Amino acid sequence: MMSRFADYQSKFSEIRMERTDGILQMTLHSGGQPLRWGPTIQSELVDAFTQVGADRDNRIIILTGIGNEFSGPRAEPGKSFYREVSHHITADLLDRTHWNAHRVMTRMLDIEVPMIGVVNGPAMRHSELPLMCDIVIASDDATFEDTAHFKIASQIPGDGINIVYTMLLGLNRARYFMLTGQIIGAREAKELGLVAELMPRGHLLPRAWELARELAKKNDLLLRYTRVALIQPLKKWMEQEVMYHLALESLAKLDKEDVHPDTAEIEQAKVAGATRKD
Repeated sequence: MMSRFADYQSKFSEIRMERTDGILQMTLHSGGQPLRWGPTIQSELVDAFTQVGADRDNRIIILTGIGNEFSGPRAEPGKSFYREVSHHITADLLDRTHWNAHRVMTRMLDIEVPMIGVVNGPAMRHSELPLMCDIVIASDDATFEDTAHFKIASQIPGDGINIVYTMLLGLNRARYFMLTGQIIGAREAKELGLVAELMPRGHLLPRAWELARELAKKNDLLLRYTRVALIQPLKKWMEQEVMYHLALESLAKLDKEDVHPDTAEIEQAKVAGATRKD
């Protein structure tokens, strides 16, 4: 089903949309300040990527943040995304959270026009999103990390970030990156091939629009089919593996401290009953 810019332009509280000559800029933010990752932006990105991908008047997409960070905050010990949603982990909570986590990735990869990722500063949460774009440019103080999963929150990095970094860094570097909570600085990110260009923050958006206008000189089908061809390896891997990885993430979270109290009470009753029988 097709969508129209007028229908979604002002729909989202944490995604600012502006479009000129078929070039759509999506700016992620929280109340006009740098993005604070949470349930709202996760849910909005699913809908936004769906709408953007279904609007054939979009010819180039620029994805960026606001201020001096692309995304944050850095995770804190004892806190997790699940705790932001509910006090207790249940099957329904996991299902709803993972439905969104899965579709953030796949709906972004369903967008069939070139995407330019503009990393305007440290990407502390879900740094894989701008890296999934076809061209990635970054500020000279940008950083990339995945401390919010294994390192700090004791969660499996199974919502697609592992797939993206493994494809971009290679298996051994990606495993080190995720297990140790490595923070990759801008210069190293360029040397590793995560980003194509580095520059002062104030030059980023003008450069992104310059690149977008150059790409936009090509005809629509050339733009669309080139994106489809270039993104296919990542899209195939994501579709095949991400739900399995999310299932592993769910299992790892169902430890004693996260068991729903009703379930805990049932287990305690079973133990007590077995003891009385003995």
